[in-house]
Amino acid sequence: MQSIRTAVVGIGNMGSAHAECIFKGNIKGMTLAAICDNNAERLQSFSAAHPCVKVCGSIDEIVESDGIDAVIIAVPHRLHVDFAEKALEAGKHVLVEKPVDITVSKAMRINDKKSDKVFGIMFNQRTNPLFVKAREIVRGGQLGELKNTVWIVTNWFRTQSYYDSGDWRATWAGEGGGVLLNQAPHNLDIWQWICGMPDSVTAFCDIGQYHNIEVEDSARIFAKYKNGAQGTFITSTGEYPGTNRLEISGDRGKLVLENGVLKWWRLDKPVSEVCGTSEESFTSIPYEYYEFKQEKSESGHMGILQNFANAILYGTELIAPGIDGIYELMLSNAAYMSQWKNNSEISLPIDVEEFDSLLSEKIKKSKYICGKSYGTPTGAYSERWRVKWE
Repeated sequence: MQSIRTAVVGIGNMGSAHAECIFKGNIKGMTLAAICDNNAERLQSFSAAHPCVKVCGSIDEIVESDGIDAVIIAVPHRLHVDFAEKALEAGKHVLVEKPVDITVSKAMRINDKKSDKVFGIMFNQRTNPLFVKAREIVRGGQLGELKNTVWIVTNWFRTQSYYDSGDWRATWAGEGGGVLLNQAPHNLDIWQWICGMPDSVTAFCDIGQYHNIEVEDSARIFAKYKNGAQGTFITSTGEYPGTNRLEISGDRGKLVLENGVLKWWRLDKPVSEVCGTSEESFTSIPYEYYEFKQEKSESGHMGILQNFANAILYGTELIAPGIDGIYELMLSNAAYMSQWKNNSEISLPIDVEEFDSLLSEKIKKSKYICGKSYGTPTGAYSERWRVKWE
């Protein structure tokens, strides 16, 4: 295969940026072969500026084409798995936008598909060098036994006009959730990518605390891990200026990620070895201190696209394989279940049938009707889609 003939399905804000990036030749080994959208205006506008790119009106037309090798899916969340299944079954490689869908049951369904094609997910924040370093330290055992994690990520501020820009936004039927399903999937993914999955969660998800919406714009998740460690995750789209601070404590020290700096306090010996001794010996445990500054920018969406192309062409390991979409979705689904069940503790993995039943009741009462969207996609990646430290 000389070049991967790629189709982008859904050319809204995100999809148009992917399409433009590929069209301009920014991804080695990949060319833009086709675009697809149910909005005729968007198709006409994009086609006028890119006359050599095939225009398709449906996912079926895309997957039936012999001139397409890979499909990038950037449609509303609830359609991700349905479209990805069609593409994989037709023998296409697939990269799906985050989240993989709105329910764990659908995420599991797509990953149960038997296919030899590459299936990845757009977790672009995994390319941030500070997150990569933190994962290396924690997963490599250099922080010792996990004790506590706290992530305050409240710098996802959104205005009411943002939510009003499309009637699918911030609705149970159109989007499947709020900040946990739209903005914070990146953080939920990085949280588990570095620290692993907890055994249970208890959550408080506040519906329309700061905006006139039917889903949550503020959430707090409290996690318990198998070894007794605990975690707290706090997020919101209604605070300004917000905070992005991740602290991870272990038996051999602590990590703090904030303001584009990773700070590492590395203990000379595990805390457990001095527990029960005198206060003097405890406070004099020697440690080393390191700082890692984000001197180079994350490769972001382009990094994931290039990795996806390299996986197809050369068998390169995926940075974010499709199966990883299950984990962050498990956390948000569990948080919703906890809220819907009087903030009760939810064991992981969740009961997917119960969750689907509870969500269907929310969807029945949703305000979402037709999914009309306003505004014109720019075809460029927004800075707000990258890791923001302030």
